[in-house]
Amino acid sequence: MTRILTVGIVATGLLQLGANAHAADGKDAERQLEQLVNKTVRPVMKENDLPGMAVAITVNGKRFFFGYGVASRESGQKVTEKTIFEVGSVSKTFAATLAAYAAESGTFSLSEKASAYLPALSGSALDKIDVLDLGTYTAGGLPLQVPDEVTNQDGMIAYFRAWKPEFAAGTHRRYSNPSIGLFGYLAAESMGKSFDALMEGTLLPKLGLSNTFIHVPKERMGDYALGYTKAGKPIRVSPGVLDSEAYGIKTTAPDLIRFVEANIVGQVADENLRRAIAATHIGYYKIGEMTQGLGWESYSYPTTLDRLLAGNSADMAFKPQKAEKLEPPVPAGADAWLNKTGSTNGFASYAAFVPARKVGIVILANRNYPIPARIKAAYRILSGIEKLSGL
Repeated sequence: MTRILTVGIVATGLLQLGANAHAADGKDAERQLEQLVNKTVRPVMKENDLPGMAVAITVNGKRFFFGYGVASRESGQKVTEKTIFEVGSVSKTFAATLAAYAAESGTFSLSEKASAYLPALSGSALDKIDVLDLGTYTAGGLPLQVPDEVTNQDGMIAYFRAWKPEFAAGTHRRYSNPSIGLFGYLAAESMGKSFDALMEGTLLPKLGLSNTFIHVPKERMGDYALGYTKAGKPIRVSPGVLDSEAYGIKTTAPDLIRFVEANIVGQVADENLRRAIAATHIGYYKIGEMTQGLGWESYSYPTTLDRLLAGNSADMAFKPQKAEKLEPPVPAGADAWLNKTGSTNGFASYAAFVPARKVGIVILANRNYPIPARIKAAYRILSGIEKLSGL
């Protein structure tokens, strides 16, 4: 059963659901949107044996929620707007926002060295790169994952002190949890608190995200979906070094679409945070058709499905790619498609938005499944919304 939740009021909208629109027209547009999402999502669920999915969409400030399947196969609990999912690497956009907020607050500089914020790294190879290179995966070839033998802060420091780059900084992009993880860690160090404390005590409240967590509180564990492995076994993410920064966010679809809305229109009360959100959209490197910002990755809009698939391919995730530095850096601008994928062993996520169209989408599932299927689903839905609106 699919359920739709409509939140908020908008004067005139992409679906012509405004104060001057006829109610019948508005209801018809909602039905068409529901049909579009149903026709897109249900085959994806069937083809990938997904227990549950949550889709949230924003159109000109009006939010829609669609829940499918179950949060737990064991209990049969349905996916609702309260269901909490792991979002994997979509967490990197939150870490980037915190780092940009620290920069706007004057405690952090993208042109500084890591040892400025963590003196224990003084004299290491990291003294030859800027922290910006950590935030854009261009430090010189840090690996995808923190090595298994690194299990605590002392081990993390020893690892980074011993690390030797494969490439000159700024010449190659190699997607990396340790890279952006350290970026977020250093930003928190600059503010004098732990990353978790700043995220849950400062950033998330300022964004108005009351259902978003690094550590799901005891009273909300009943809403925390079970993830499922490829073998169908229930699983949730395990603790690890730099996990909070790289893949630690757990949230609901309505909260995540609210974060997307903040990225579309920047309507947050804190001026530094407003500027920080915009700063995460600035492009620093070009890798093929994709432009690497802080957390977010962008494409000129209108874009094609093939470009999005190439920019979110396995090669981009697992292999070093030549990077072209943009001098000066280039803001993504309103006419851009910005996106981020995320996965844990038991969950999958995708977030995308187009500021110029004031549309965005988040797709969450409690089983990991191929990224191309997520991209195709989001592209079909957002393209379909434009047809519904006549744009």
